[in-house]
Amino acid sequence: MKGLVIKAHSGFFTLYRLDNGQRIVARAAGRLTKGKHTEDALAVGDRVEFEMVRSGDAVSGRIISVEPRTRTLSRHDPIVSTNERQIRQVIVANPDLAVFVFACAEPEFKPRMLDRYLVGAEAQQLPALICASKVDLVGLEHAQSMFAEYARIGYRVIYTSTPSGLGIDVLRSALHGKLSVLTGKSGVGKSSLLNALKPGLDLAVGEISNLLRKGKHTTVVPELVQLDESSWIADTPGLRGYSIWDVEPEELDAYYREIAPWVKKCAFSDCTHIHEPGCAVQEAVRRGDISAARYDSYCRLREELARRRKW
Repeated sequence: MKGLVIKAHSGFFTLYRLDNGQRIVARAAGRLTKGKHTEDALAVGDRVEFEMVRSGDAVSGRIISVEPRTRTLSRHDPIVSTNERQIRQVIVANPDLAVFVFACAEPEFKPRMLDRYLVGAEAQQLPALICASKVDLVGLEHAQSMFAEYARIGYRVIYTSTPSGLGIDVLRSALHGKLSVLTGKSGVGKSSLLNALKPGLDLAVGEISNLLRKGKHTTVVPELVQLDESSWIADTPGLRGYSIWDVEPEELDAYYREIAPWVKKCAFSDCTHIHEPGCAVQEAVRRGDISAARYDSYCRLREELARRRKW
């Protein structure tokens, strides 16, 4: 039988049976999870094959195979990764869209964190959408000015306010027919957005929140919520940090949309775009073709990736 992993917690997986919608609690066959892995063997969003097994009077599922993943939203595992062994923590498998939720206020908007998310999505070839939440706290005009640079370089930005309903229908339309993941810091309003997108989810979201509060802040326990017959959303706990997976310093310029076109015009093929003469990227910054803030974000992130490689 074929199933979709819609919840994962402490070795138990809730599956959505694809042929009839039945929900089944299953465990993974030992050969899938034993031994050393470079990434999570099973994650929410995985498509699996399973069988039903009987133990006494109880019947449960056993996952026997996992389909290859098309893409993931991942990060360096903040607990397991070491100098000798880097582990990919798969937050959601096979997403069609990543929705990065950033509040216009409360908490304060941190552009460099958004840049980090966008680089991770670009590196994993994951389409991304920016959701600017809590627009009612600052007004639409100011909210648009805050995210104007991202719209200018080609990212879609949807402005939302759950008290007024602003942008909810637009966001719902963008999610239709997809497996999407909503992610961002705690407090940006992801649960409120979910409740607005599908009224009546209050109890389910509350149960998820209560479960998450029992774990460590670094634990990622998303759960897929079904919006309609063809649409799923993974609501992730607030991520306190997002350490980008599998990006080398030399590759970073390819994942900044406005920087990438200038790279081939640099005087040196191995230009870091930080200190070299004849750098087309630095010249574009001076002309205003690349924003100074985004360029500074690139420089800081490149330095971080270089430090990590020395570990």
